[in-house]
Amino acid sequence: MKNNYIFFNHIYILERNEIKMDQNQITNLLTTLLSVFIVVLFVLIFIYIMIALKNRKGKSAKVSISKEGNSTNKTETIGTTKSVYDFIEFEDVQDNMIIQKGKFKYLMVVECQGINYDLMSNLEKNGVEEGFLQFLNSLRHPVQLYVQTRTVNLENSINTYKNRLAEIEAELYKKNQEYDSIKDDPNIPDGQKQKSFYAAVKQNNLYEYGKDIIANTQRMSLNKNILNKKYYVIVPYYPTDLGENKFDEYEIRNIAFSELYTRAQSVIRTLSGCGVKGKILNSRELIELLYFAYNRDHAEEFSLDKAIQAQYDKLYTTSEDVYQKKIRELDQKIEEAAIEKAREKVEIAKSETEKEAIKKRQEMEDMIDEIAKIVLEANREYIGDEVTDKAKEKVDEDTKKREKTLKKEGKVNAKEEKTRTRRASSK
Repeated sequence: MKNNYIFFNHIYILERNEIKMDQNQITNLLTTLLSVFIVVLFVLIFIYIMIALKNRKGKSAKVSISKEGNSTNKTETIGTTKSVYDFIEFEDVQDNMIIQKGKFKYLMVVECQGINYDLMSNLEKNGVEEGFLQFLNSLRHPVQLYVQTRTVNLENSINTYKNRLAEIEAELYKKNQEYDSIKDDPNIPDGQKQKSFYAAVKQNNLYEYGKDIIANTQRMSLNKNILNKKYYVIVPYYPTDLGENKFDEYEIRNIAFSELYTRAQSVIRTLSGCGVKGKILNSRELIELLYFAYNRDHAEEFSLDKAIQAQYDKLYTTSEDVYQKKIRELDQKIEEAAIEKAREKVEIAKSETEKEAIKKRQEMEDMIDEIAKIVLEANREYIGDEVTDKAKEKVDEDTKKREKTLKKEGKVNAKEEKTRTRRASSK
């Protein structure tokens, strides 16, 4: 029994040691797996950080400015900026036509004047309906009916009224002046005075009536809920209807205009059977139609005329080249300097000519004095010695006076003065 106990005890110890060994192996395995997981996690974090840094560098590189030589090239950012014209469906307005982008379609618009259908009698209503059915049956091409609602803009009407009121006021002042000038004159008949008075009163009533109209219209313009509807029939034409052709752009536009004009006139003629009047919009009216269509919120505040005057259609302005400005400034300076130099040279030439004239005059005066003294000396025996000497003295006095005057004026130089002094001493 004792041996059996020892044997079973030994087996229990061995099994316990094996269990301990299994637990250690599991712990080591879990520790290894955890370490591997942590390493993989750090690797993934590192890769994520590298990718993020690379994307950031790529974005900064796209907005950087690269300089090569004297040229600078700026790369576009991630988003591309488009012009507002890229979102507009039409390309141009020419010859009373709207030309779609790519010139694949041309449009002509007929504006129709509305009628009050509800106030018509049954017979008139039947006539309108029959006329409209005739209009629909006569169509051989597609059309589009377009209704545009606009806020009534009374600004132009108010300005017209004010201009007219200013004329009425000036006429009223004139009438009052005429009446005031004759009302106290006893020579004027009473009938003429009464006629002038009635004319002034009539003009004053007209003036007051005009003021009331302007005041009421201005109050009405403050109400933004007054709307006006405009009705249009849009007639299209497709150049593809020509099939394969060798027409150029100018010829296609002329064909489109002829075809659209014929169709539009047919629409106007058939609509007249309904009592509806129509007209073809010109290029200016087409632009206004498109302006209201694309600027619904601001068209009432900024009309088409104001927008054009304010140059809202100018997207940007470019300045003149700086070198062109420098060249123009240099040309201006050269011209001014040339004019100034020419003026100086003219003054110099004038002074030299003046000096030459003065010199000639001096020489002439000296020659006259010398010849006068020679004449006196030649006629000494006839004139007498005393008279001849006194006359020669008088001539010398005139010469000295002239020299003094020239010295004061600064018109005799030192060389000429020495020459004249030597000449006088030699004599």
